[in-house]
Amino acid sequence: MSSQGHIVVLGGGESGYGAALLAKRKGYPVFLSDGGTLKEKYKQRLREEEIDFEEGGHTEAKILQASLVIKSPGIPEKAAIVKSIRQNNIPLVSEVEWASRFCKGKMVAITGSNGKTTTTMLTYHILKNAELDVAMVGNIGDSFAASVAEKDHAYYVLEVSSFQLDDITSFKPHIAVLTNITPDHLDRYDYKMENYARSKFAIARYQDAGDYFIYNQDDPETLHYLEEHKPQSRMLPLSIEKTLEEGAFQNDQNIIQIQLKNQESMSINELALQGKHNAYNSMAAGLAGKLLGIRKEVIRESLAGFESIEHRLEPVLQVYGIDFINDSKATNVNSTWYALESMQKPTIWIVGGVDKGNDYSQLHKLVKEKVKAIVCLGVDNAKLHAEFEEMVPFMIDAADMDEAVRISYKLGAKNDAVLLSPACASFDLFENYEDRGRQFKAAVRRL
Repeated sequence: MSSQGHIVVLGGGESGYGAALLAKRKGYPVFLSDGGTLKEKYKQRLREEEIDFEEGGHTEAKILQASLVIKSPGIPEKAAIVKSIRQNNIPLVSEVEWASRFCKGKMVAITGSNGKTTTTMLTYHILKNAELDVAMVGNIGDSFAASVAEKDHAYYVLEVSSFQLDDITSFKPHIAVLTNITPDHLDRYDYKMENYARSKFAIARYQDAGDYFIYNQDDPETLHYLEEHKPQSRMLPLSIEKTLEEGAFQNDQNIIQIQLKNQESMSINELALQGKHNAYNSMAAGLAGKLLGIRKEVIRESLAGFESIEHRLEPVLQVYGIDFINDSKATNVNSTWYALESMQKPTIWIVGGVDKGNDYSQLHKLVKEKVKAIVCLGVDNAKLHAEFEEMVPFMIDAADMDEAVRISYKLGAKNDAVLLSPACASFDLFENYEDRGRQFKAAVRRL
């Protein structure tokens, strides 16, 4: 594409602004269009960069003049403007694809239904401790495009969602990590797991034999789709259930072993983050670090010294012997499975929100074993009641977070735990999962 190619960016959030900024810095005429209301901070930045924009609707005639459209991940394929762009055969890509075209640094990209944020932060932590020139971007931190626009780093650690991978045409990370695949966002994928899995596996679609694909050998959904979506890159598995000849695994003494051909194996016996799910996350990050040639001591120290991330099994307070735990980032059933599986005390479980086609059956065994009461926090809790009401002595609806926390506290006793792990999106009562988690912590502190 020549520098005269006209770029249109759809969506004016973090990724949209970043895409527009990168286009501007690379000398392209660029126009940003948002169907809703732009946040004031983005409008201010766009004005400062002298980027033309509109909000409150899309001027189709102007958009259809584009030689390339960059779409923000939150805009679905069924949106009218996207359909018009497709019908006019205008190339359409994601912000991640756009940024990768100008990125000269080495990319480590991480996706999956669960664990991708923790794995991204762990990997970044390792590279940062190795004193490498690294940026953490994507779903966490700055947008990839904005970072590339400001300074091209030697390394990028990206958290990428299936939505961002839907519109790639050449995105090629040196190391791709797929943490797992469980039903999530199925409403966006015509309620078909095959469609969702295809999006996840796209992370390795353009890799070649010089790249690496790290995946979870213990995840049945990943294995199920792997044959059809097998990448050209070097495949390295993770497991806590079996010994591997190459990859990363946990032995009988719960020590992680990382083994690569023609390299000395390394062991990791101390992790800051506990639980099965974090063993996988730590293995993936450690293996990525080893592939990048980072010293064993740095990897070990990084994984042992990492501090827990906010909203993911985050201890809040103990109030009269009751532990309050914030797992607001658990926006799907599998995330909540890991949270409940890690609980060692009788648990009052706060659950609910926007159901994305959830199948709660995998939680039945854990609820029967570990949960003494359920507090429902959502606008419509009928499905949760139908699923769990017969399994617990108490199941109560709460109108807001304050009420949910107060009810949970009254239902609890010394040596119990209250776990906020919603298994649902947050948009019925909260701005996002961060807002939900912060409200939970504030309500606990008011007890």
